[in-house]
This record gives sequence, C-alpha cells and structure tokens, in this order.
Amino acid sequence: MTYCVALKLNAGIVFASDSRTNAGVDQIASFKKMRSFNKPGDRTVIILSSGNLSITQNAINLLEQWGRNHDRRNIWNVDSMFDIAQLLGECLREVREHDGAFLAQNNVDAGANFLVGGQIRGERMRLFLVYAEGNFIEAGDETPFFQIGETKYGKPILDRVIRPTTPLIEALKCVLVSFDSTMRSNLSVGLPIDIACYNNDSLDINFQQHITQDDPYFSQISKRWSDGLRGVFASLPNPEWLGEIETSAIESQGLNEQ
Repeated sequence: MTYCVALKLNAGIVFASDSRTNAGVDQIASFKKMRSFNKPGDRTVIILSSGNLSITQNAINLLEQWGRNHDRRNIWNVDSMFDIAQLLGECLREVREHDGAFLAQNNVDAGANFLVGGQIRGERMRLFLVYAEGNFIEAGDETPFFQIGETKYGKPILDRVIRPTTPLIEALKCVLVSFDSTMRSNLSVGLPIDIACYNNDSLDINFQQHITQDDPYFSQISKRWSDGLRGVFASLPNPEWLGEIETSAIESQGLNEQ
C-alpha cells in the first residue's frame, strides 16, 4: 500500500507521496511514486501513483515512450492537461489489458491509480485523479485535493484545513501532518516522503524535497502535533451530564457495599 496526495490551491499545487510498497515483519521495500515531466516555460506535469507497482511503472514508461514519438499525440505536444490525463488513462488501459489476465491467474491485483497535475502554457493549472479503468475526474473549488492509496487516516486534517485560499506553506504543513497521522496508524505507509510544489503560472517545478527518517523538521512536526493533540484533549470540558453519572455511580457503589 502507499499514500499520495495532491492539493490544488489558488496559489499552486502541492504534491506528496510516500515510498513504501511492501511492509511486513521482516520486509520493507521502497520505490519512488512521483514522476515529473518538466519543460520550463512550456509545461510542468507531475504524476503520483498507487497500486500494483509493475502496472504503474509500465504505464508511465509507456507514456515516456510515446513522448519520444513525434508523429503521435504525446505528453510534450498536446495542448491541455485534460489531454495528458487522457493519455495516461490510455497507457494504463493498454498495460492492464496486456498484463491483467496473467496477474489474475495468480490472484495478483492489477489495480492502479494516478494523480496528475500541473500546467501547460496558455491553459489554467489543473489536477486530475485517474482511476484504474483509465477514466478520470478533475479537482475543483469544492474538492481541492485528491488522495490515492491509504487515504482514510490522513483525510480528517485535510478536510478541516484545506481550502482553495490556503497558502502553499500552510498546505505543506497540513500535508506533513496528514502523512504523520497515516504512518502512525498504518504500517504500509512510511518514509521517505517526496514533496513537490508548483506555483501557479510559473511553468516550472518551484520546490522539491525528499524527507527521510532523520529529517529534523518532519520529526519536529510529528512531535508538536502529537503534543498539541494531547494538550487540546486534556483541555476539553467534561460533559455537563458527567456529574450526574458520577453521582449515580457513587450511590450505587455505596448501596452495594452495604
């Protein structure tokens, strides 16, 4: 399993992915889940992947292969991010059609999902979620972020904080907390984490970071978030009816002792 998230904000897009693909008592494997296609001044495209590793790797490799064929539609000559989402969906279908039956014979799940976002010159910044079947949906103001992989543990903090108007630095901190919450609850998600930030209309990757186990900032975020949660929990008022419950319990205990 893995965890990937992308946030489309007014200021830009934040991308983040973990690197864990297999987890067990004595086996942990890591593979990079983020791939970028960048031609400064013309287009910036970042893809995150989850699901069957061979399917996702082969689909992106096929997308790259098509990109070297100048006689066909490819990631370098199409005019919109919509077209790129279509191309990625087509690559995914082709790979699954080729390998899916063989994987099914051995009860191997061929499912895969992608997040693809960025901007092409002359078009607005866009973000898509590509499903295993090759179809896709686009992020909007009502749904400014997408997650794939192990999504449930990191979603509550994103729901509470992320809005289209959220500044990129605040969104980045929120993403790190989302990953920390997920890793605490699920062994199949873990460091390293790859981060990339794209500023709206920049047509270039503006920031990238590879966060490892010994990263001091991530360790600080994790500790302060945990301490803060415990502090807020301790400060919550007791329910007004708790006194009645305690009184009834004490009276019942007294009667039992008699």
